Amino acid sequence: MEQLLLLKENKWEDIIFSKDFKFKNHSIPETILGHAPFIAEPYFGHRSRIYQLDLYSQPDKIADIIIQAYDEGIRAINLVNDENLIKGFDLACDVGCNMKVIATVGKSNMDYMAPNYEIAGEVDWDKDIEFFSNYDCPLMLVDEFIVDGYNWSLTSKILGEINDVGVLSGIITAFPYKTTDKLINNCIDMDLFDFYMIPINSFAYMMDIPSFLKNQREEFREKLLSLNKKIIACRIFAAGILMPDEAFAFLNNLDFIDLITFGVASKNEIIKDMGVLKRF
Repeated sequence: MEQLLLLKENKWEDIIFSKDFKFKNHSIPETILGHAPFIAEPYFGHRSRIYQLDLYSQPDKIADIIIQAYDEGIRAINLVNDENLIKGFDLACDVGCNMKVIATVGKSNMDYMAPNYEIAGEVDWDKDIEFFSNYDCPLMLVDEFIVDGYNWSLTSKILGEINDVGVLSGIITAFPYKTTDKLINNCIDMDLFDFYMIPINSFAYMMDIPSFLKNQREEFREKLLSLNKKIIACRIFAAGILMPDEAFAFLNNLDFIDLITFGVASKNEIIKDMGVLKRF
């Protein structure tokens, strides 16, 4: 692993998603490094195997990318409790990457094409909460395979446990339209959480709608605003289909997004992506 020789303090002025989001005495950087390529999420298709060999099986390479992201100004990372991913993050921390952890609790190895939500709900989410409490972790999010199983009593229980450790809480969904409609209908005590992570991109890729045109965006915006939650946009590059300039330009025109997260598979990718972001 390369040694961290200099951590640049970037001056981000008038750049989108460049500040710290302040909420309830907590501070969260608006741009969050994602974890999906690091753990070779299966939705990357044939690239998942490449990521598994080049990244997941080599935590030192994960650490190098995290270090580069820190050098580019990123000060937060979304983590799941995975041994190789955590090892890579800890290696980066050892050389000065003081990133805040946005934790996903209850992550399970589900088949995205045919998930078993019942099994997903049996994961040791309580151990994740205890584990991430040892980090600088201002926010914990309930994993999508738990939330999208719509066992609201379980999701409520997990949110309650998160709240009890004194950090902010939220939920993740892979079905932004379906889940948002359920939330509007008060399927859960909305006071239990403040953050809502959803996939958003101009192609509607990995969203539960065939398209995301202007009138659809406006309708969806009104629904999200009615929830009164802080919105985190994920899968903004549509698993690599969209170029960063397209993705950031699209997000720049959405006034209902509070934070973003995206993953990268190399140091060059994070340099290029952040270079594009800093031009907005």
